[in-house]
Amino acid sequence: MSMNETPRSSRTHIAIFGRRNVGKSSLINALTNQTISLVSEIAGTTTDPVFKAMEILPLGPCVLIDTAGIDDTGQLGELRVERTYDVINKTDIGLIIFDVNQNSFNYEKALIKEFKKRQKPYLLVANKIDTVKQEKNFTNIFETFVLKVSAATKEGIENLKNTIGTTLKIEEEKFMIVGDLINPGDLVVLVTPIDKAAPKGRLILPQQQTIRDILESDAIAVVTKEYELRDTLEKLGTKPKLVITDSQVFLKVSADTPDDIMLTSFSILFARNKGDLEELVKGAKAIERLKNGDKILISEGCTHHRQSDDIGSVKIPRWLRQYTGKDFVFVYSSGYSFPKKMDDVKLVIHCGACMLNKSEMLYRISEVVKQEIPIVNYGVLIAYVQGIFKRALEPFPDIKAIYEEA
Repeated sequence: MSMNETPRSSRTHIAIFGRRNVGKSSLINALTNQTISLVSEIAGTTTDPVFKAMEILPLGPCVLIDTAGIDDTGQLGELRVERTYDVINKTDIGLIIFDVNQNSFNYEKALIKEFKKRQKPYLLVANKIDTVKQEKNFTNIFETFVLKVSAATKEGIENLKNTIGTTLKIEEEKFMIVGDLINPGDLVVLVTPIDKAAPKGRLILPQQQTIRDILESDAIAVVTKEYELRDTLEKLGTKPKLVITDSQVFLKVSADTPDDIMLTSFSILFARNKGDLEELVKGAKAIERLKNGDKILISEGCTHHRQSDDIGSVKIPRWLRQYTGKDFVFVYSSGYSFPKKMDDVKLVIHCGACMLNKSEMLYRISEVVKQEIPIVNYGVLIAYVQGIFKRALEPFPDIKAIYEEA
């Protein structure tokens, strides 16, 4: 991926929901002015959620998600509907589409109820207005404002785009990851081991995004590997404002970074950017309460080929055992699958979520917290078990104060 491209996890996620054959795919094509989704008169053409990264004016970088019909039937249909409802978790705004010729609205009202329950914004959209002379009073039916469009003729499409933008209050985020911690002209050193799990010839995504954020903040990024850090700092001549490291080499980087230079990790920055750093810091304290035989869920937002020294399945279990002197039962989840029920799980350890958007990560944290299970992420946990927790929180005084009070 080019550093000039907005990664999918950082794009606004707009999902289209509705019954089969109400024109969900046609609406996506109208919004993008392209033939993105397959359109057919046969109900149920879209079977699984389809994700498409696009640039849409005036919304900017987006991911449009075409979902299966919420009225799908049969055993397979029920699974499709379940996947459709799962999409709500990663949606920044949902478009609930219905056909102006419909006479009942039970499915749509069930969707509205689910969006309200999950505190997600949504818009109601009446499609196919070109097919009727007189429309029902949909505002009375739903007791809320309804947008009217024709995906076929594109009537109302520009108004829909503008309303999406107004609802989301989309603004350019100047400071996304580290920009609010630094000033123009500051020097930031990034310690980036060559990750064996990354595609050959590329830095992993958090490193790319952090470099981009530093440059957009008019600061200076210096990139080095862990074994060259000490030499790099000596050659700079100017004290860096901040050192950011890959969590896996936290201990070595802490030893080689002078105490008067702030230090944190990519994973902790992403925990703040995409999740709830305060909740994850609380989760780290729960490590002290773990007992022999406790079940621990390790969850990753992507799927990748596991190396012999994989961080999730090898290093973190080893570090936890070394720190606590106890043995645990580890279970795993990866990709878009995330367990809804976590019977007997005593701690959830999540990755840095570079492949998940903020909506999805906040949903996962909230679901775990609802079940009164502590949750922590890789970077926060590693800093804790390696004895450099307080130092890693130095750039975030508010969070550090919460930790010290706990």
